[in-house]
Formats: sequence, structure tokens, C-alpha cells
Amino acid sequence: MHGTVDGFGYGLVTPLVAYLMACLGGALGLRCTARSALVARAWRPAWLALGSAAIGSGIWSMHFIAMTGFSVAGAPISYDRPLTYSGLGVAVVMVGVGIFIVGYRGATGTALFTGGTITGLGIASMHYLGMAGMRLDATFTYNTLTVALSVAIAMTAATAALWAAGRVRGLRWSVGAALVMGVAVTGMHYTGMAALSVHTHLAAPAATAVDAPESGLLVPMLIGPLVFLALAAAVVVHEPLLVTGDPYRVPAPPRPGVPAPHRTHGHLRDTDGHPHGPGGGARLRTRPGTAAQPAARTPQNR
Repeated sequence: MHGTVDGFGYGLVTPLVAYLMACLGGALGLRCTARSALVARAWRPAWLALGSAAIGSGIWSMHFIAMTGFSVAGAPISYDRPLTYSGLGVAVVMVGVGIFIVGYRGATGTALFTGGTITGLGIASMHYLGMAGMRLDATFTYNTLTVALSVAIAMTAATAALWAAGRVRGLRWSVGAALVMGVAVTGMHYTGMAALSVHTHLAAPAATAVDAPESGLLVPMLIGPLVFLALAAAVVVHEPLLVTGDPYRVPAPPRPGVPAPHRTHGHLRDTDGHPHGPGGGARLRTRPGTAAQPAARTPQNR
């Protein structure tokens, strides 16, 4: 028998909170991705790994926040723990592959297409693994075209977000990229849910008997990723370059009579302690894949 499905048990609360969670994970992950291009090569894998874990955790948290509003009349819902938790690992790994490709190859051409495709597939894989982990006295069937549309949404939006993360450095553009990533995750989720049909095995389920997922399982599943996202946010907040998006200032080659600058707590200073900038020597700005070029000289540093 066709089951009565309610995907918005708490109205618009769960979609909005789920979208914000996806945006948070995307913002942290994409800022870490952008940051990886501004550090020494030895530190790049660490930042990319942190970004992958942040996006994966945001995707996983978004899915299960949205699923708190999902219910089937007359069919209590539970979850297969190993299969459910494996979705988190798949999301982190596949998103990580996409981010590492873009982080090392740049947000252009084949690398961007490949990275965005793999990231989008990671988002979709996490969703359908989470659905496969549901246990209830019913059978799920999916509309093939709608499923394909959901995967296309995830890949397209993920590619756009990675492009923005690799091309821009400002806070405004970073927020925009996170919003796009949020659209990729939530758009894929609810499109995938629209493709779902539930056929219960009950003889005659009561129209008013609505059973939601076990809160005793959903809450513990959400605590871990949420704590991790909070810790990742603390790292981002305490790293000014991740917030402002400004690249490091690289000192100009030493010149006769000009003290060589040195770095103190991430800032370049002259040997006498003054900040290195206008009046303290030419500045070099670097971008991924390009050689450092000196800034235009001003009367103060000629």
C-alpha cells in the first residue's frame, strides 16, 4: 500500500535550519580551500583535509536535520547504524578528492570539472546512503529522472562553489560561494526526496498514525559533526586570512640600505620591528599558479 509521507513535519523550520547548516559547512570548507593556496606547500594537505571534513560534516548534518521532519504514517522509522555512519565517511572522502584536485590543480578547466563532479557525486552518495540506512516496514522506490536531476543539481552547484573558492579571496565572494554550496546540498536533498515513493507493508495504516525517526539515534549522530564544525569555526575565526581573504604579503628582494623584513606572528616586519608595507619596501602578491609580481612602486618605496 502506498504510504502517506510527510517531509515537513515541523514546517519550514527543518529546511531552513538544514540549509544554514549546509552553508556553515560549505563556508568553513571553502575558506580552508582558499587558505590552502596561500600557505607553504607542506601545510596545504592539512588545510584541504580540514576543508573536506567541514563540508562532509555539514552535508551529513544537513541531511539528518532535514530527516527529523520526515515521517511515514503507521511505519516507525529507525536507522542501520553502520550504513548510516558510512555515509559520513563517503561524503568526507569524495568531497576531499574533489577539493584536493582543485586545491592542487587550480579552479580551471579539467581540474574544476573533475573536482566539482566528484564533490557533487559525494553529496548525492551521502544522501542515498542515508536513505538506504533507514529501517521501516516499507519499500522505497525512486523516479529515475528525478534522481538524475538531483545528482545534476549537486554536481553543477558544487562545481560553481569550487570555482568561486578558487577564484576569489574576499569575504563577500566567500559567503556567496557558501550559499551556493548550501543550494547544492539542500537542493539535491529535497529533489531526491521528491523522487521517493513509499509503499508500506501494513494492511491498513491509520491516517493519523505518524511515526518520526528515533530521536535517540538522530541526536547522538548530530552531536559529533556539530562539535567538529564548532571547532573548525574556531580555527577559521582565529585565522585572520581566512576571514578577510587577503593573501600573505611576501617581502621584496633585499636592496642595499633597506633592512630585510622578517615575519612575526604571520606579519612581515622590518628588522627594526616596523610593519612591512607602504614605506617599508615593495610588496609582492601571489596567486595560485602564478609567479609573485612586485606591486607598483610609490614615491615612498622608490
